Amino acid sequence: MAFVCDVLRYLSAASLGIFAGAMLTEAGVLVPYWRSLAPAEFLRWYAANAQRLLAYFSPVTSVSGVLAILAAVASLWEGHPGRWYALAAAVLAVVMVASFFVYFEQANASFAAATIPVDAVAAELTRWSAWHNARTALSVVALAASLLAIRQSP
Repeated sequence: MAFVCDVLRYLSAASLGIFAGAMLTEAGVLVPYWRSLAPAEFLRWYAANAQRLLAYFSPVTSVSGVLAILAAVASLWEGHPGRWYALAAAVLAVVMVASFFVYFEQANASFAAATIPVDAVAAELTRWSAWHNARTALSVVALAASLLAIRQSP
């Protein structure tokens, strides 16, 4: 059983690494590009690409959250020395998933459907970026915690 728990911790770290990388890429590439576009052009771009973004980020987010939770449960169950780090990574992953429903779901839908007034796009992108940067920071901390959980192996 210890092998399964080890595998879950490694899979959690790997998936959180992929998630953090995706968040950093979005923050460093997509957000600056979006902000460089005229508001109406951004809304057209977003409408054309919203499904692609969702198709990519949804499984990356979900898988990293589920694996972090499974790694934490396994670590707690076996009394692993890194269990508190694994638990911290899982809590942060849950917060990251929840942030989609708290803010991003509505904001992204308003971009995709162009229901946001054109003159409000710049301000909303600033807000979106701030939320995203917070989520990105959490993803990096969650990754670090998952790696510390592995490092604490007996």
